Amino acid sequence: MPELPDVELYLSALRARIGGQTLERVRLATPFLLRSVEPPLDRAEGRIVAGFRRIGKRIVWELEGPSTELGHLFLVFHLMIAGRFKWRDRGAAIPRKVGLAAFDFAHGTLLLTEVATQKRASLHVVQGEDALASFDPGGLEVMASDAGAFAAALQKESHTLKRELTDPHLFSGIGNAYSDEILHRARLSPFKLTRQLTAEDIAALHAATIATLADWTRRLQDEAGQTFPEKVTAFHKGMAVHGRFGEPCPRCATPVQRIVHGEHEVNYCPECQTEGRLLADRALSKLLKDDWPKTLDELERRKRSG
Repeated sequence: MPELPDVELYLSALRARIGGQTLERVRLATPFLLRSVEPPLDRAEGRIVAGFRRIGKRIVWELEGPSTELGHLFLVFHLMIAGRFKWRDRGAAIPRKVGLAAFDFAHGTLLLTEVATQKRASLHVVQGEDALASFDPGGLEVMASDAGAFAAALQKESHTLKRELTDPHLFSGIGNAYSDEILHRARLSPFKLTRQLTAEDIAALHAATIATLADWTRRLQDEAGQTFPEKVTAFHKGMAVHGRFGEPCPRCATPVQRIVHGEHEVNYCPECQTEGRLLADRALSKLLKDDWPKTLDELERRKRSG
């Protein structure tokens, strides 16, 4: 799922191409994309795209309308796991099977696609700031936060760091991929409980969160340059641990480990983050019980003996 750096990448590309332009026509390929009824989607046609913003992992277009209207019209997109934007020549056909919608402008067409069996991407049409605010889960915008606000959000509940960082009600725009990278940079275990954190841990995590999100936002935009981002993905070359199972940690060369926790993979370095201990995969550790290897050395010995 596109997270804060990826969403900011899209916003930058959209501003450059359709900011200040008139949305001439919307072509909807599937009715399941549109999750709202009033105002109707066709009311967006003929309006100027006046601005963009991010709400968590959602992308918002602000459309100008008649001065008599009670607030601007907004298109609110949630790309979910597989939704993606594509910039094409004006009037481009919507791809069969994966195409959801097309947004036509005078100089090009923006396609919305979703390469997934289950179509989860969504579009809402809302009017006015009050209606738009209902989409904000309330998570802290870390990039604009100070240490005190960050600590307060982190300690609202007592859960694992992985769960806290990816909770949209606590922190805005952070998901599975960048939480792995943040925790590696901070040298903290994904399963450490927030109530166990020291003041130094919290300061390190705050700094690591800002640095990781800022670095990747800048890096992705530098890589895209003036081109429209065609391959937005959770896996990027240069990541420290996410998607790098078995590869050497860039800091200490220890093989990166991976477990499945809930619906997500957790990627981490045992040497940098868990004092050499292997985290227990819930399903496998329950199956293996006392046979679950506790350290990387023990895991390697078992591989050699097996």
